[in-house]
Parts: sequence; C-alpha cells; structure tokens
Amino acid sequence: MKDIKYYSDYLNINLSDLQIQQFNTYMNMVIEKNKVMNLTSITDPEEFALKHFADSLSLISAVSRAESIKNSEISIIDVGTGAGFPGIPLKIAFPQIHLTLLDSLNKRVNFLNEVVEELSLEHITTIHARAEEGARQKDLRDSFDFAVSRAVANMSALTEYCLPYVKVGGYFIAYKSGEIEEELNTSKNAIKLLSGAIVDVVNTTLCRFR
Repeated sequence: MKDIKYYSDYLNINLSDLQIQQFNTYMNMVIEKNKVMNLTSITDPEEFALKHFADSLSLISAVSRAESIKNSEISIIDVGTGAGFPGIPLKIAFPQIHLTLLDSLNKRVNFLNEVVEELSLEHITTIHARAEEGARQKDLRDSFDFAVSRAVANMSALTEYCLPYVKVGGYFIAYKSGEIEEELNTSKNAIKLLSGAIVDVVNTTLCRFR
C-alpha cells in the first residue's frame, strides 16, 4: 500500500512515527467528518495519501527555498484552505513553520480547530473570512513569507486574492493541475498590477498507482 510514508520518502521528507500517526489521524478525521459535511470526494486511503497529502507536500520540490521551509520558522498562509490542504500536511511535516489557515465557511474553520487540537499543533491560526476580506486586514496584508492555495479559481482571481498577503520578497504558490499556459498568460496583468512577477512554473510528478 502506498501511504504517506511512501510518498514522504519519495519527496525526501523524513517523518517520525508521531508525524505518520498525525497524518493518519487527520485523514480519519476528514473522512469521518465528510459523512456530515462535504470536505472531499476522495475517501480511499491510498488515493487520499496521493491526491491530498503527497500533492500538498509537493511544494517542496517546486520551491528553490525548500530548505527554508524544512528548517526555518517561516510564515505561510493557506488561502481558501477547505479541509486544510495544503496547510495542515505542510504543518505536520514541518512543525516549526507558523501557519495561518483561512476559509470562508465557518463550519470548515470549526473542523480545522478540532484537527489542530486533536493533533496538538502549535503556532497555527485559523481565520474565518473571505480571501478578499482577509487581505484588507492590517495584521494579514503584506505579512507572510508564502501564500499557498489549492483553490479552483483561475490564476487571475487567485492572484488578486492571495498576492496581497505576501510580504516583499515572499512568494505566492498556486497549486494547479494540467496545462496552465493560457491561464497564466491571462493573469500577467493582475500579477503586474499587484507588484508581483512570475518567477517560475514547476511541473511536479508524483508516482502513480500500479
């Protein structure tokens, strides 16, 4: 069975027994809560490990400053986090980061608070707000080393939502699948208007099921 340990080794991320246990507890909490609240269409453990956990952690292979994520107390905001992806997997794997989870649905935020308490996660903040509202808050705007999002919005909208959270010299990383060249081209004006610049597009491939 290809589980989180399999994929963490593939990504050169060393997990302790406690961290593996946290990943499994988190997965079980999402699947259980999914019975009463729509969090994910993926409930098979192997698919969950690949499409939620490994995908979230793939940020490591896409960032030139990956060592800073592994070894420093950097700040990350996960905008439109939903069930906590990619933020909580990143926090479990790299507990020293300071993480903020932002979502527009209070029921999801309440669930995330349950996860944070159950997993005994520290240096983590949950915020109930729409992305554009949060970006207007003085304590959030221009405040983070990284903004990340797996939201389904197009790049132009995501840029407007997420880039305002990033401090000067920081990065907004959008998780995307498939061909994104056209979408990226249409977002260039929004990126420029917000004083950003496209640094790179990194294609990552995770090992698939047999």
